[in-house]
Amino acid sequence: MTTATPDTGATPALKPYLRLLTATQFAFNTGFYAVLPYLAAHLGDGLGMAGWLVGLVLGLRTFSQQGLFVVGGALTDRYGPRPVVLTGCVLRIAGFCWLAQAGSTATVIGAVLLIGFAAALFSPAVESETARAAVAHETATGTPRAQVLAVFSAAGQAGAFLGPLLGSLLLLLGGDFRTACLAGAVVFVGVLAGHAKLMPHRPHRPRTARTGAALPREVFANRPFLVLCLAYSSYLVSYNQLYLALPAEVERATGSQSALGGLFALSSLLVVVAQLPLTRWSARRLPLRTALVTGLAVVATGFAAVPLAPDGPAGLLPAAALVVLLTLGQMLLVPAARGLVPDLVDDHRLGLATGALSSVSGLAVLVGSAATGTLLDTPGAVLWTVLATVPLTGAALALTLSGGRRTPEPVTAVTD
Repeated sequence: MTTATPDTGATPALKPYLRLLTATQFAFNTGFYAVLPYLAAHLGDGLGMAGWLVGLVLGLRTFSQQGLFVVGGALTDRYGPRPVVLTGCVLRIAGFCWLAQAGSTATVIGAVLLIGFAAALFSPAVESETARAAVAHETATGTPRAQVLAVFSAAGQAGAFLGPLLGSLLLLLGGDFRTACLAGAVVFVGVLAGHAKLMPHRPHRPRTARTGAALPREVFANRPFLVLCLAYSSYLVSYNQLYLALPAEVERATGSQSALGGLFALSSLLVVVAQLPLTRWSARRLPLRTALVTGLAVVATGFAAVPLAPDGPAGLLPAAALVVLLTLGQMLLVPAARGLVPDLVDDHRLGLATGALSSVSGLAVLVGSAATGTLLDTPGAVLWTVLATVPLTGAALALTLSGGRRTPEPVTAVTD
């Protein structure tokens, strides 16, 4: 038997199918973030919605996406990724076109729910296929799966960075929110066309006793997988503080939130520039579990550093330290967490598990955000200490996971 030689180059040489999935993630985030940053202002200033209603609409969008990931994952396992991805693209196009025309509360809510559900179909299918293909690529070439998943993450962050710039450019050129929505729809028309032509059909999997209604218990009664869900949830609760605790800290330090845009750009640029080298280093030196634990510990350090950084002329240093450390921790732990999923569940339930990872985390964010909101008026030392304990708890949970890797099942669904 031929022994695969690990790929130690700057970027893994991806097969065509993995390149398609990676390009998909880039295009998905570009189209999405061309619209999302301007949604709240459109609802409040353009449509005159009250602040609580704007928050409700944004919350419904998040819940319809993250909360229903498990549905998209289950459908992917049942029907294969191609029909789920294509349906998600069609619904996302329809949602953006609807949102461009929506002028009442009911129509706006309908549009954002459709947009969220489209992502709940699209993302688990693409993410589970990427994880499956990364395992196959690791088996064939020796390239650590975390490196492949890091390319996927970096592509998503590049899209998240480019999307708002595209939206801003459209606004500067005289467009409005409707223009941004239609531009996002056009991006997804391209994604739909590309996948309709290039995404392979999955061979039909005969329905057996193992693929019956009782099968979800293989995921939801799987203790190691649930531990991974809880550990990953602690990261997402922490990451959500970029939208909750960070704005409060920036306003406390500078008197306004005008510096937020630069801090978000810093986070995206860090991922685009450093994700691949950092993951290449960690993949050679750290088991996936160790990378997950280390990433969560780095995130905790970011929160602990906030009350220790100086005020005065360097007032933004605490916020910048939080963004940098949280982003570094994210770059370590996200590819590791996604790379662990194929080791903890059977291959025929990878879609459901990928969706469940996001859905459980989305529920944790919903609860965690409400709890964090009650702490924003407490002394800073109390707030940031409590926030630091969240990823530390996740790191402690992750330490109980096995660091070993199972031998992957033959990947019959992935072809070039």
